Amino acid sequence: MVMDPRLTSDLTPELKDIVFEIESHAKNLGLDFFPTIFEMVDYQQMSEIAAYGGFPTRYPHWRFGMEYERIAKSYEYGLSLIYEMVINNDPCYAYLLRSNSLVDQKTVIAHVYGHCDFFKNNYCFAHTNRKTLDEMANHGSRVRRYIEEVGHDEVESFIDICLSLENLIDQHGPHIRREYKPKEKDNYDESLISPDKLPVPKLPSLRGYMEGYINPESYLKEQQAKVILEKEKEKKFPESPVRDVLKFLLDFAPLSAWQRDVLAIVREEAYYFAPQGQTKIMNEGWAVYWHSKILTQLVLKDSEVIDYCDHYAGVVQMSGQRLNPYKLGVELMRHIEKRWDKGQFGLDYTLCDDPLVRKNWNKNANKGMQKIFEVRKFHNDITFIDEFLDEDFCEEAKLFTWVQDRRSGQAIIHDRDFKTIKRELLDAMTNFGHPLIDVVDGNFRNRGEILLRHRHQGKDLKIDWAVETLKNIHKVWSRPVNIATVIESENKIIHFDGSEPRIEKGIQFEH
Repeated sequence: MVMDPRLTSDLTPELKDIVFEIESHAKNLGLDFFPTIFEMVDYQQMSEIAAYGGFPTRYPHWRFGMEYERIAKSYEYGLSLIYEMVINNDPCYAYLLRSNSLVDQKTVIAHVYGHCDFFKNNYCFAHTNRKTLDEMANHGSRVRRYIEEVGHDEVESFIDICLSLENLIDQHGPHIRREYKPKEKDNYDESLISPDKLPVPKLPSLRGYMEGYINPESYLKEQQAKVILEKEKEKKFPESPVRDVLKFLLDFAPLSAWQRDVLAIVREEAYYFAPQGQTKIMNEGWAVYWHSKILTQLVLKDSEVIDYCDHYAGVVQMSGQRLNPYKLGVELMRHIEKRWDKGQFGLDYTLCDDPLVRKNWNKNANKGMQKIFEVRKFHNDITFIDEFLDEDFCEEAKLFTWVQDRRSGQAIIHDRDFKTIKRELLDAMTNFGHPLIDVVDGNFRNRGEILLRHRHQGKDLKIDWAVETLKNIHKVWSRPVNIATVIESENKIIHFDGSEPRIEKGIQFEH
């Protein structure tokens, strides 16, 4: 096997051999990934790359500088350390920290191949641009040109607005195919005819004298009402609720050409990063699973095992107050593998309510590896947790929910109930923990106002955050903006028209 010289151009001969060895093992174990280019960087360079989300050629903005300061200070004070960074691209790019020990480099390289396999094969990433590194550079060039033409402050201020709205996308949109078929029309223009004058569909009548019986007046009135209702629906703007608020603003907001392009750039990048948010637990769990398997079974020398175990313990360490995606992801992957190896699936196993029988259930199915590859391909974090986090795993992993004690200020265990734990996990992951917002009317009150709808689902909006969001949408839309929500169990509308926000009586929506 002859390696592409691009892939290891920065590496020492020793690291090149390690990359070659680990890549060979990964492929032999069934991993499938794009060619991967490794680059060695120092911590300052790693911090800069991380601040730009892995793309140092992105457009300039103060947010990236602020993120760099946070990362650099965290490193200086010994609070965190970035060991690696890998980019979903074809070829994949991975950055290795020059100061890492040799054991850490082996761990990181194996971990990177796990991520690269996940990027290439998980369905959430199927619609991502595999040439995003080039595309980000193109975005940077366009924004820099606008800064020269329009002015730095004006462009940066508009980017601020766009970034504050970047979560208002439909994260599942790329996987939905919407086909619009033009309606057949006769030789007249329906838009010029009053709805109550439009032809009414009738049932066929073979005898003229039977017409009154087959199509009675009550039936014709009913059909006419349906025709009018359909015509009214066609006038609705938009015809059905739109989850992708940014797309709606792109299509209909009164923006200049450069503003529309900047908003399109922010939206495109938001969709690129969305799958990483949808699969954080799975992606990290998959990478940890494979770096652990490759290193402990095939790569590590005896003298390196203790150093590796020390590093691994730090990676999967759980905090009482924060979920560790590495730990939850890899343990759940191993739980699935063990279940399918033992045949702990199917109707008989599901209906078994004897804890001892379930614990000792072993049909020697040996389908664990096949199953986790299937899971890697077809699931995201929500379906992963929903389908495979069961009561047995919850007990083994010692999961619990916590609250902050009001008197002491300390975190205390609140509940160990399986259903509560699973519900809270799923709630936190739905739409990345953000409220679900739709555009339901682009001409609200027939005055060109936007009406957004918050899908309440039992949790009130943070009013101050909602108002700030409305203010920024107003800057893009240039007309009043409203959001319908539930406040203290009552339907309300928060209205902003450029002056003081106000809360009005709300609307009851059909579900």
